[in-house]
Amino acid sequence: MSEAAPEEGTDGPSGTDGPSGAGGPSEGELRRERAVRAAVVQGIVGEERPLAGLLDVTGIRRTARALQSAFAPLVAPGGPGVRHTFAVRATPLVPVLRLLYEDRIGAEVASAAELALARAAGVQPGHTVLDSPTKTVAELREALGSGVLVDVDDAQELERLDALRGEAAATSTFGVRVDPHADEGRRAVFGVPLADEGAREWIVSAFAERPWLTRLHAHSEVKNAGGVAPERLAEGVRRVYELAEEINAAAGRRQVDALALGGGLAAGVREGDVGEHAGADFAGYAALLQERVPGLFDGRYALVTGFGRSLLAGHGFLLARVEYVRAMGGRRLAVTHVGTRMAGHACGRRLAAYDAQGRPKEGPALAQDLAGPAQFDGELLASGAELPELEQGDWLAVLDTGAYGFARHQAYDSLTRPGIHGFAAGAEGVRFATVRSPQTLAEFVTESGAAHTRALTDDL
Repeated sequence: MSEAAPEEGTDGPSGTDGPSGAGGPSEGELRRERAVRAAVVQGIVGEERPLAGLLDVTGIRRTARALQSAFAPLVAPGGPGVRHTFAVRATPLVPVLRLLYEDRIGAEVASAAELALARAAGVQPGHTVLDSPTKTVAELREALGSGVLVDVDDAQELERLDALRGEAAATSTFGVRVDPHADEGRRAVFGVPLADEGAREWIVSAFAERPWLTRLHAHSEVKNAGGVAPERLAEGVRRVYELAEEINAAAGRRQVDALALGGGLAAGVREGDVGEHAGADFAGYAALLQERVPGLFDGRYALVTGFGRSLLAGHGFLLARVEYVRAMGGRRLAVTHVGTRMAGHACGRRLAAYDAQGRPKEGPALAQDLAGPAQFDGELLASGAELPELEQGDWLAVLDTGAYGFARHQAYDSLTRPGIHGFAAGAEGVRFATVRSPQTLAEFVTESGAAHTRALTDDL
């Protein structure tokens, strides 16, 4: 990490992320305030770098360990245990994957590129789940001998695997991804919809014909930043557990020996919350699973989780400079460098305002509209946001973007990707480490085909 810079108020509390006092900011919020101030002082952001993503390394580690602690006491001693993975699509950054892996959280990947990211981070194959819905023949062929956990989505993919397994020995393990909720007012997109006519019978038959299928994966689709209610997730896991029991009964042996529980939990962030906003209630969810599906924890099944937003969302934020403030329609409009193309559904629209020096903005709350930099009608980040009055040169923090906020690039209008930095705040100050360098204009031009400038005029 970069050198720490002295700053006002560096002797904040340490320990848990709970509230630091009655009605006062939590430790996580104090770390954020210190990080914003230090980012301005140290030049992480400024006139030439008007946008950056910041990740709270302390918060990430604590939430990762909270997940481990939530499930560990429920697992039967001597059993196969629980393997946790992180949904890479939430924050596809190699240093983040490495940080999580050092806390014993592997990778759930949904493409060949995400698999390459996990490998670059040093995640071992046995701690990697591949469940892309569009696996090519080449990707399946590579996966066969890689040792990763592969979950298939449908009959056609199984047919491809049948053929490929005849070509070479497999070192990977294989399962089937199931959507247990597709009958409830929506269509399945990923996995076999369990409620479809004949689907259950087909799954049981597919396992009976293929002794090498040994895992079921419960997938509950998430359509927004709010995640899925824990009760609904637990009900989906219960249905898939019962399917595993049926398959094993039909096989006369314990063929299915692992259950992937998926992710889907909300990140624990809500508009108007006070105190620490980061991290889901993993302990509450694990206890709910034990209550609703006690057979999960009796030692017969290895368990795999795949959480994403609930691990990272509350530990990251986008920090954007207020470039202009205009009077529009009788209300103030602050134009910043972050908009819906980047933040998208990634955040609960929690916002924080800072002055030009990176200090918390003071003053009475005023209804203001916030716009991003892209030229399209939907680029209104917030309407009527209640914040202290923003001025040119101030800083706006768009919170809870640690998941999906850094995965979405605002390339509309050819806007370059911002830098992403991790931070750690201690008694000596705030230190930063570059996770992803800001994209330069030259890099953007190269990426946009500059090496082939005359391809359409001279080569055709």
